[in-house]
Amino acid sequence: MRTIVAGSLAETLNNLNETFFFKRDPTRAERTAAARWIAERQGKPGSYAGMFAPTDRDFEKGIKVFTGEAVHTNAATGHILGEEACRVLMLLDVPDPTVKAALARARQGMLKRLRETENRSKVHGMYCCGICSPAYWRNITAGGLDRGEARLAAGMKQLKAHRLGNGHWRRFPFFYTLLALSEIDLKSATAEINYAASVCERYLKHRSGPSPFSRRRRLLAERVLATC
Repeated sequence: MRTIVAGSLAETLNNLNETFFFKRDPTRAERTAAARWIAERQGKPGSYAGMFAPTDRDFEKGIKVFTGEAVHTNAATGHILGEEACRVLMLLDVPDPTVKAALARARQGMLKRLRETENRSKVHGMYCCGICSPAYWRNITAGGLDRGEARLAAGMKQLKAHRLGNGHWRRFPFFYTLLALSEIDLKSATAEINYAASVCERYLKHRSGPSPFSRRRRLLAERVLATC
């Protein structure tokens, strides 16, 4: 499988997330090459808070998150891909000083942005909008930001407040949110998964299409229902 797509950070991250999601370990060479390629994008023009910059193609064509929901603004594109890139680099865990330094700079850039509006008694549970917040949570869950448990707990409280009563949430894209929830080890996250279970059950009753997004959504629904 081709891992790096030279013209797109979004597609490169998508390929790597696919290997992790389906539990196919990249080879050492693939890990190193991908990590170094991503690291080179740290702080470039278009990066959000000094994280990892989307390519011109990502901005021009637009992107979709791993579960298929579309991202509609350049700011959200930069933020989501930055958070996802941090997460992927931590999962790749390549012992390369250049990669580690780039990740450290990206982390400090995002923390600086967070701390501009936080204090000792306040953390951001959500960040920016409904589609950006799951990317933020995924980075936190991978160990990318400090005060992780407090940030996630606050996020779950806010997510609960956005329940519509039918298994969905206002503002939050269903499957991308569910993907983030599946990685969070908190009772409050489990409660949100249980809330969404009826939607997953209905989804699995219908035949899904052949697209990668459909396959991912189906497996995700099966995995979360197995935990309910």
